[in-house]
Amino acid sequence: QVNVAIRSSLQSLGEKIEQLRELLLQAVSTHQITQLEGDRRQNLVDELLTRHKQLEASFRNEGWEPDVSRSSLMAGGAKRGITNPWLLEEPEETRGLGFDELRQQQRRIIEEQDAGLDALSSIISRQKQMGQEIGNELDEQNEIIDDLTNLVESTDDRLRNQTRHVKMVDKKSTSCG
Repeated sequence: QVNVAIRSSLQSLGEKIEQLRELLLQAVSTHQITQLEGDRRQNLVDELLTRHKQLEASFRNEGWEPDVSRSSLMAGGAKRGITNPWLLEEPEETRGLGFDELRQQQRRIIEEQDAGLDALSSIISRQKQMGQEIGNELDEQNEIIDDLTNLVESTDDRLRNQTRHVKMVDKKSTSCG
């Protein structure tokens, strides 16, 4: 009768782990949680699956040392040196938080990021405006330089003409006198 209860509990545990895995995949696919958080939780589900398989094997006496494995199953296998390389430690800021609390924390982080992006956007907009004003000032100064260049060329042409006239007058005056 105890064996039947254990077998039933193990089967129920396996079904619940599978449901948990499906809900996790759904939460990630609908963007209820971030991909990083989904990966972290998937690692935790994988650890649950590993422990479930250890429990089943221990129940059937399939290759596990009964005395050591039974006492250390719920301790994560640390006594046997069995570790899951995919399991990541849960960050301190999310440890012990439920789904709604994690969602709230994620929203708060997103709001902070949005505020930072808004501040960055206003800074970039101001720099764009300054750049446009500098460009306009450069265009005005280029027009002034072009006008000055035209005036200098015009003055240079008149000066050359006057210099030629003076040379002619000087040449005529030396030939007359």
